[in-house]
Parts: sequence; structure tokens; C-alpha cells
Amino acid sequence: MHFSHLPEPVSPSAAMPHRKVIRSWLLPVAQRNTGRALALVLLDLCLFALAITATVWLQNTAIKLLFGAIAGFIIGRLFILGHDACHQSFTPHRRLNRWLGRLVFLPSLTLYSLWDVGHNMVHHGYTNLKGFDFVWHPLSLDEFQALPRWRQWLERVYRSGWAPWLYYLVEMWWQRMYFPNRRTMPTRRPVFVWDGVLVTMAALVWISLLVIAALATAQSIWLTLAAGFVLPFLFWNAMIGFVVYVHHTHTGIAWYDQKIKWAASQPFVSTTVHLTFRYRIGALLHHIMEHTAHHVDMSIPLYRLQEAQQILETMLPMRIVIQKFSWRWYFDTARRCKLYDFRRQCWTNFSGLPTSAAAVVS
Repeated sequence: MHFSHLPEPVSPSAAMPHRKVIRSWLLPVAQRNTGRALALVLLDLCLFALAITATVWLQNTAIKLLFGAIAGFIIGRLFILGHDACHQSFTPHRRLNRWLGRLVFLPSLTLYSLWDVGHNMVHHGYTNLKGFDFVWHPLSLDEFQALPRWRQWLERVYRSGWAPWLYYLVEMWWQRMYFPNRRTMPTRRPVFVWDGVLVTMAALVWISLLVIAALATAQSIWLTLAAGFVLPFLFWNAMIGFVVYVHHTHTGIAWYDQKIKWAASQPFVSTTVHLTFRYRIGALLHHIMEHTAHHVDMSIPLYRLQEAQQILETMLPMRIVIQKFSWRWYFDTARRCKLYDFRRQCWTNFSGLPTSAAAVVS
């Protein structure tokens, strides 16, 4: 793809340009389109409804569960649309974004206002800065050894590569995204409560409709709920737990415990992975894996992220971590990225032995 408006690419040995300069390169692809956004919402809501209907209508148990997993994947797609709406990058209209965001967040049982605080303000404001960014933040060896035995075991499970669903379900959704306590969310706002009520009502309606459908078709209520509610919700938790993990966990990605070092690392570029897939899986995920562009400029809508990412990789050669996905790479990363040595700036195993090279600050 040719971008005639761009200057010459920045040499890898030159200083990183200011973020305002980098964002200026992306202006031609930052336009938001209401019609396109609404079409995406309608498409994914219809797909979700069809998948849930299939878990009731079809008789074969294995096929019911298959469509339950498909429904979970579509919940992930809807959530990505809501993620954009929460960033005010989905349509040009702020109020419409807020209501669309709340609507498409309902299947994932996500509170719009709490996601706004935790993701937009904290994660994007302080990506990979220890003590601020709390999603998949690594412990140091001393912190890990100070944990009680049960919690050490849980950390080992979380970082095994097999449990992103459990991590997100417990550490993120239950503790931070669904009526969080004062320890995890000291700020108390009425909108948090009302969004919690909205999500709870949506869950009750969803469950009630499945029970009614099971009774009307003389099917097992428990199987219907498992295929039409529990499995989609767990699949969604696995999906987002995995996506957030691979966005910011990589042997070439650093974490920081000092704000000065963190700011010097140009974190809007250096702390994010662009994970590439075969078979257009990235497109099925609404291009959320073009994540460097999203962190550089949150106002770019998801339907333009692919172009924005190409611009960045053209203009900043050898600056962006680009990783071709494979399960072998993923489980190798999970094996190596257990704890973090903030002094040496490298990943370690649970014994504190280095498993990656020390990070280099640009």
C-alpha cells in the first residue's frame, strides 16, 4: 500500500519522533464512519442471536456446545466494537458511542463505566508501568516468594498458558469489573452501580430466556444453560484473557517500575506487540491485533487500524515488535515470561533465572 503523504521513514538509529509527529502520519486514516459502525454492530448482534438460538434449536449435544463456543467468539467481536465505542473512536458521535458501547458490552457482562476507567485511563495512560497498569502485570521474584503457597500455585496456573480464561474471570471481571470492592476500586460513582445493575439485568434476561426455551422444547435446562450461557461466557473470558496477554507479553517487551525509565522507553510504541495471523483471523478479530497503532492513537477506528499499522511499520522500521503467531511461540512465551526482574529489565522463570535478554530503551 502506498502512502504518498508520508515523509521518509525514520532511521532505526535516529531518535524516536514525538508522539504528536507520529500521530500526524495517521491523520488520513483516522476518519470515523457512523454507517459502517452501525453495520458492524447489527452484523455481530445478529450473529450472536443466531449462535445462541442454535444452542437451543439443535439437538446434538456436541453441536450445541460448538455453537456455544462460536457464541463466545462473537461476544469477543461485540466486545471489540464496544472497546472502540468506549474510546470514542467508533463513530463521530460521543453520546451514540456511549450507548452503543453499553449495548455491545452486555453479552460479555462488562460494565462500560468501569472499563472506561480501568482501560482508557489506567492501561492506556500507563501501559506496562508497575503499580499502575494492572492487567497481566508480572511479579518480581521477591514479590512471588512473599506470597502464600496457595497464591504462588495460582500464579503458576495463570501463567501456564492454559488459563487465560481463569485469570480474566477472577482477576479482572470478578474483582474489577463487576461491583468491585473499595480495595480494587476506591472511587465510588453512581454510574458504576447503575452499569452493574444493567449488566445484571441483561444476564438474568439471558438466563430466563434460555430456561423458557428449554422448557418449551422439553430439553434439559442445565444443558441449555451450559451451552447457551456458561460456555459462551467462559469462552469469551478465555478469548480476552489471551488477547490482552499476547498484546503486552513478549520476551522483547519490557515492564517498568520507575516512571522516568518508563517514559524514556517511548511506551506507546515499545510496550505493544503486533501479532499477525494466517487465514485472516486478524480480520475476524476486527483488527484488534494491530495494537501498536491503537496505542499510538486511540481515536483511530478499528476498521482503519490495518492501514494505520502499515503506516507505522513503514515509518518506524525495526522499532515495532511484530510477531507471527503460532501455538509453539505462545507456549514458549508462557514458559519464559513468568516473573520480571525490574533491575535487569528481563523476564525470568519462577526461580528468578533470566529467560530473555535485557530490554533496550530507545
